[in-house]
Amino acid sequence: MRRVIATTAMAMIVAAGMSLEAQKTTQVHPGKGGSPHVKTEWTIDGANISITYGRPSLKGRDESTLMPPGKEWRTGADEATTLTTDKSLMFGSLMVPAGTYTLYTVPGEKEWQLVISKKTGQWGIPYPQGEDLGRAPMKVSKNATPVEQLTISIDDTPEGGTLNIAWGTVKASIAFMVH
Repeated sequence: MRRVIATTAMAMIVAAGMSLEAQKTTQVHPGKGGSPHVKTEWTIDGANISITYGRPSLKGRDESTLMPPGKEWRTGADEATTLTTDKSLMFGSLMVPAGTYTLYTVPGEKEWQLVISKKTGQWGIPYPQGEDLGRAPMKVSKNATPVEQLTISIDDTPEGGTLNIAWGTVKASIAFMVH
């Protein structure tokens, strides 16, 4: 009986370790405006995906002023947020070929738009009009507990993955497949 419990416990520890290793986050630099910048990496269905972004904190500020509804938002702090993938990704009907892109979002009360921009290497603002690869709708939900610091994550799913953006009381998500 002890051996079964020990084996089950070890299997749970190994499984937890494997899921933790599926995401790797490293500090890039402290950020000129005080927000730390990170690079988070995942392997989803054989695709190596990374997102580099600034992680601002709410610091008591109203989230709607930081994520203006109906306007393109740089989805981070300071430099533009970048997505790099070595395989094509499909966000809804938007095909994103392997490469590096800038992520923007258009926040909304019931739906956000994920904006994939072909222009890279710029500061997060102003938004580069006319440079979109395309847009795809994101589902919006409420966080059970407010998130003080902007967090971008990817959940591995049986169908591919889900990109999540969480800050304050808001979480925007979009499923994707690897092609």
